[in-house]
Amino acid sequence: MQTDCRLDDFVLLHRDPCLVAWHKPAGLLVHRSPIDARETRFALQMARDALGQRVYPVHRLDKATSGLLIFALDPDSASRLAGQFARREVHKRYLALVRGWPPAQGRIDRPLKHQPDRRADADRSKEPPMKPAVTRFRCLGQALLDRPLGAFAQQRYALLELMPESGRKHQIRRHLNHLSHPVIGDVNHGDRHHNHLFRDWRGYHRLYLAASALSLRHPDNGQDLHLSAPLQGDFRATLDALGLAPVTADGRPLEPFAETGP
Repeated sequence: MQTDCRLDDFVLLHRDPCLVAWHKPAGLLVHRSPIDARETRFALQMARDALGQRVYPVHRLDKATSGLLIFALDPDSASRLAGQFARREVHKRYLALVRGWPPAQGRIDRPLKHQPDRRADADRSKEPPMKPAVTRFRCLGQALLDRPLGAFAQQRYALLELMPESGRKHQIRRHLNHLSHPVIGDVNHGDRHHNHLFRDWRGYHRLYLAASALSLRHPDNGQDLHLSAPLQGDFRATLDALGLAPVTADGRPLEPFAETGP
């Protein structure tokens, strides 16, 4: 099942002479892709149309992932920003709703096989190489849902904050599946029984993973720039229904991303 894309959730969050930041809704591609050749709506073109000028992509979000997406407004800014992403100098924060109750915090250090971006690029005669991959996480809240599934009358779920230290394809989703705490709504690496439960309960399907904050250096003056995005409405509504909220362990609202140790 495809994620329902709500185009009214494509919202401008930040604009200055060098870059813009948007909230990308779940189900919207960043740009054209041979993996989904039938899609006709792209965040890149929507941003160009809204601003009346060319924009330049500097990073990606999966189609199913919602949240913070940055475009540069000129080639030089694009080069500087893309360099920061390529050198892993941009600190990223994600929020995810997962199955079960993970530890209060942790660090997943598990190499992942390289996944080519294009199926045609894959050399099926060779085993994909393993790449280092690290993701830190902390639990922001736990919930019990009174809906039967299998032998259990109640289901456990948790809201996690995740800080990937590398940028492998589907890294967060693959790492959480390895921990046996897959992201709800993940059709590739998740639990189909819990995915179906949420689809029937909430009346829609989506991946409960959102890019919530970025910390980087401004391409013009080099000053620290902290950007954040609110959760998409359907994501937040599900958290409200579970009695969860994106707050810290002691109940304070989440502050802009600040780098911490492992």
